[in-house]
Amino acid sequence: MLISELAKDMRFEGFLLVRSAEQRVSNANGSRYLDMTLCDRSGEVNAKVWDGLAAPPASGSVIKVRALMQEYNGRLQMRVEKMRAAKEDEYDVKELVRCAPEDPQDMMKEIRDTVDAMTWEDLKKIVNRMLLMTGDKLLYYPAAQRLHHAERSGLLEHTLSMLRVAKAVAPLYPKLNRDLLYAGVIIHDLSKTMELCSDQYGNVNDYSVPGMLLGHLVDGVGKIREAAAAVHVPTDSECVLLLSHMVISHHGLSEFGSPKPPMFPEAEALHMIDDLDAKMNEMLSVTERTPVGVFSEKIWSLDRRLYHPVYDGAQKEEIIRKEEAKAPLPFEDKPAETGKMRARASYDNLL
Repeated sequence: MLISELAKDMRFEGFLLVRSAEQRVSNANGSRYLDMTLCDRSGEVNAKVWDGLAAPPASGSVIKVRALMQEYNGRLQMRVEKMRAAKEDEYDVKELVRCAPEDPQDMMKEIRDTVDAMTWEDLKKIVNRMLLMTGDKLLYYPAAQRLHHAERSGLLEHTLSMLRVAKAVAPLYPKLNRDLLYAGVIIHDLSKTMELCSDQYGNVNDYSVPGMLLGHLVDGVGKIREAAAAVHVPTDSECVLLLSHMVISHHGLSEFGSPKPPMFPEAEALHMIDDLDAKMNEMLSVTERTPVGVFSEKIWSLDRRLYHPVYDGAQKEEIIRKEEAKAPLPFEDKPAETGKMRARASYDNLL
């Protein structure tokens, strides 16, 4: 059973990946307990072990759990009764880890082909060098700890998705410098491989010290200058300056971490494509786990609830049939008629 299928008072026994685990002390009585975040490919759940002697399992490890599902402050929580380290032949990693839908090597090839086609030589050298500096981390790193593209190879998926949007948009604005826009897309988040602490499964348990103190925008500018120097491109050249500005401005506003707003068209395009791809990925992920015709819980990063639309009449009729199939209320004189009325009223109230 997947985490997304669990509900209050259900029992669970199976294998889960440890995202984080640590011993804590209760403010109520001073007793120690184990606080964990456990996950599978469908999502994550908080788990508690009310045993002060239980040792926290390592982040990125897989454990077998026996637990009861409870609710705390309106959120599901596992009360773990028993757990042990899992053996490698007992579980399938694909069931525990959310992965990007495309093969990482195929995605990487599409990006490298784009760089090879660039005609701005200095720009091309810098981007190739930065990809070399990032190394294999780009093949498995997520783009975030919990928000958009928070999955194995999510950073690569986010980068390639943005690149495809940029290639679709660029012909509509022929004055845009395509090499500059594509280069900005490819390098804008590479320093997330420094900012996040991720294992080979794309499981992020924390931010690094440089990530907390500098962040991927500031570190990204430093990496551009480092790459430029390594390939003998002057660090005060126009392309280094433009790439640096695109990296520090791609969040758009100071309240979102950008010290400068985008100040030329390619920088603005990068910011808007980044924002579009991040929001679409998060919205689609939420609606995927939300039943058709139903609103999600409030998504704190978007500051709103999301609705999973009923896109066609067949889906609408299926919702109504499910409502009609519910047992009639005891006081109803005409169960079939009132059930149908209740079903259609329930659907209409969604709109």
